[in-house]
Amino acid sequence: MRAPILSRLLSWLLAAVAGAVFGVAGTISHPLVAWAWLPIGLIAGGAGCLALLVAIRLLVVDRGAVLAAGLGMLAALTVYSGEGPGGSVVVPQAAEGEFPIGVVWSVALAAIVLAVVAWPRIPRARVAGHTASQ
Repeated sequence: MRAPILSRLLSWLLAAVAGAVFGVAGTISHPLVAWAWLPIGLIAGGAGCLALLVAIRLLVVDRGAVLAAGLGMLAALTVYSGEGPGGSVVVPQAAEGEFPIGVVWSVALAAIVLAVVAWPRIPRARVAGHTASQ
């Protein structure tokens, strides 16, 4: 049975807001590096965004909620990647010869969203270890 349209729209809205929050957190923390080589901000931000999208995908039957959360993440990335009114930039362009961690974050986030939204639904009977004939 399909959920009423109002509850579906509300779940999409809440997923988009949650996605935007995770997108902002990942976008702000992605340049954090430890020991001059370990991109812990990129790893933690990607893992957090992936975990949120997978949780929504497993809990909600509708792919629309996952897509809404992913679009919220990408919208937050887009907003915070631009130049602010005072000229400040959260995701600066890498200097020549420097590793472009901002570009990696942008591509990684888009790939995470695409992978989770496109992942096929596993029927509950197969998950439980039962077949339809039993």
